[in-house]
Amino acid sequence: MKGGTASVPICFVVDEEPSIRHFLSLILHGSGLDTEEFADGMSCREAMGSRSPEVVFLSVGLESADAIEFVVALGKRGYFGFVQLVSNRGSAVLEHVKSIGEQHGLQMLPVLKKPFETSSIVAIVQQLKLGHAAPQAARIGLNEALDNGWIEFWLQPKIDLRKKQLAGIEAFARCRHPQFGVLLPGAFMPGASEPELEQLSQLAIAGVLKAGLRLATLGINMRFAVNVPVAALVKLPIVDLVRAHRSELEQWPGLIIDVTEDQIVKDLSLAAGLAKALAPVKVKLAIDDFGRGYSALARLKELPFAELKLDRTFVKDCGTDKVNAPLCRTVIDLAHNFGSHAVAIGIEKAADALALTSMGCDIGQGFLLGQPMPEDRFVSLLRQRAAGQGRALPKAANG
Repeated sequence: MKGGTASVPICFVVDEEPSIRHFLSLILHGSGLDTEEFADGMSCREAMGSRSPEVVFLSVGLESADAIEFVVALGKRGYFGFVQLVSNRGSAVLEHVKSIGEQHGLQMLPVLKKPFETSSIVAIVQQLKLGHAAPQAARIGLNEALDNGWIEFWLQPKIDLRKKQLAGIEAFARCRHPQFGVLLPGAFMPGASEPELEQLSQLAIAGVLKAGLRLATLGINMRFAVNVPVAALVKLPIVDLVRAHRSELEQWPGLIIDVTEDQIVKDLSLAAGLAKALAPVKVKLAIDDFGRGYSALARLKELPFAELKLDRTFVKDCGTDKVNAPLCRTVIDLAHNFGSHAVAIGIEKAADALALTSMGCDIGQGFLLGQPMPEDRFVSLLRQRAAGQGRALPKAANG
């Protein structure tokens, strides 16, 4: 792991509505920041005696006098961070509170009206240069990244939508370039040859199994998922890789390998054979970006996949879109009929998460629930959540 948790920026969220506080915290966590939540300004000010946040998200309620008292107190304290006002009040009221904060020497950000979108919060974090650095628009070859050891794997939480708790972890490849910084797959994957994809896949499988071992020492025994092209899956010695790197714990939850729908629907008998061969080492298959191949899979008598992951184009606006909503419901029902879990990817709106939960969707991933993040940041987030529940994760062997 690179870096440490001490440098993770902190945000304080002040809002009397628990659901809003939690929603904001989820988005901020996913953007690479730690948070503390407060129901009122007084408890927030008390906490600032020991911790100084980079940003305070302050809700302005019906009684704007409370918010005014808060910003005045911050000014007298000499708070040097930023203050982001959030409210559904009229613009005149918010601008009044903002101007009072500025008069007291505070760095007041442009007001944010409720209801707000996830992208609005992410934009604020990026503008302030907090959290994860925005990936550069650069292009390199996968071979260069592999040869120089620049590939690393970031972790994204998979959330049980009903229980609202961690249900699994998916790993995504990133390239940490010495000049361009962190690059997304679109910058280094296009044009990659089959041997390069096989090398990356082998690195990914070994990498997530080793990450699973590290997290298991912290009491986090979660099933990992990783994407592997079918061509690489057929050629690689997956069983040997898993036996070499997996946890020896009896309760090891296993590994999920995601394959894209367009690759697997072409040869369902191949998928069945792979699933059977991998089962003895607790490796299961999942279909990624599922939706368009529904007609082919619906005719099967059994489905050799642990998960069906709804295509993000169907997930988007499924809480309100009259086309996407029934499509999501149909795929969720298909997954359950075959004894598989339904996973929604690309969740960015609370309304969509609520709709998917009501449809019976099992697991969610997306901006709203947490972006892919470096392993040390992921562990920091889990420590923070455990502390909020009155628990503590054990220290890692290296501290």
